[in-house]
Order: sequence, then structure tokens, then C-alpha cells
Amino acid sequence: MLGYGTPQSLPPRTTWTLPTPSPTLEREGSEKKMHIREETTERHTLAVIVDNEPGILARIAGLFTARGYNIESLTVSEITADKQVSRITIVTSASPATLEQIVAQLDRLVPVHRVHDLTAEGDHVERELALVKVRGTGDHRIEALRLADVYRARVVDATTSSFVFEVTGSIEKINKFVELMGEVGLIEVARTGIVAISRGSEPA
Repeated sequence: MLGYGTPQSLPPRTTWTLPTPSPTLEREGSEKKMHIREETTERHTLAVIVDNEPGILARIAGLFTARGYNIESLTVSEITADKQVSRITIVTSASPATLEQIVAQLDRLVPVHRVHDLTAEGDHVERELALVKVRGTGDHRIEALRLADVYRARVVDATTSSFVFEVTGSIEKINKFVELMGEVGLIEVARTGIVAISRGSEPA
């Protein structure tokens, strides 16, 4: 028995060592957390047949805007003699799942008669019209006319210092024509947007 004031020996200190995470495991775990599934987007052309009534275009555009869908091109025109029905052509890019949602939501709108995904349904014809204003003096004037002839663009207005060309065709053709005119003195461009129709005897 130890007397008062006699120092007592303390039990040995126990040290706990936590396992060090493997750098490889940490990296793999981080990569798994950072991995985000990327969905491929595809460009599609939709034909929407609707009643020609006030506000329908705003409703359709609002549907795209509210859900974050992007409209790359939009055209609309009456297609019946009594002017009661219109055809809206929309070009948009989205994943297949998102595209299904777009078509389903458009189809649920009351004034919509039917919605056709022309890209998914098969062969169809797409065309766009553009008016392209170009400076035309000296050698640039000659070059602008030469390029217009190659691309079958038609002169619809001309002055001593400028031209307005009308060119019709695919998006790729018009994009290339505008790009080339940029090298000879492009002033401005006005484009109608895409119009499209399915091939064959069936309506769309």
C-alpha cells in the first residue's frame, strides 16, 4: 500500500491510429461523385398544325421558354383558304427524352390539331429564304455577283454601291453564302427561318 503523497504509476497511454484512406480510393470516389451523365442532343424539325386564333403562337413559345427548351427557328403561316388553320414550323435541339416531352406537351394544347416530328418520321424537305445586303463597289462588286451566280442567288435590289441578294436553300447553303459575302462587304442579313414538309403523298 502506497503512502500519502507517494506518486502512483499511471497506466500506459493507449494510442489509436485511424486508417489512412488510400489515395486511389479517394480519387475514384471523387471521380464517381463528379461524373455527370451527358445526354446527346439532336436537331429536330417539328410541324405543328393549329387553329388560327389569337395568342396561340405566344402559348407555344411560352411552353418552350417556361421549360428551358430552346427554339432555333420558328415560322408560321395560314395554310387553308378560310384562314382558320395555321402551320408552325419549329426547329429545336434536345435529347430524345426531352423531345418526347416537347411533342407530348404541344399535343396537349387545345388549339393544336396535330404535331409531327418531321426528322423522326423520315425524309422531308427543308428550305429557308434569306435577303443579304452587300456593299458593291470596284472589284468587290464583281466578286459579289460571281458568288451570287454560283449560289443561284437573285439580285432583288441594286444601287451603285450595294446589292440585295435573295437566296433560297438549306441552312448550310445559306450559312456558307453569308460567310463568303462577309469577305466582300456584308452589310446585313434577314432570314425567314426554316419551312419544312414531308416527302411522299401523305400530309404532315
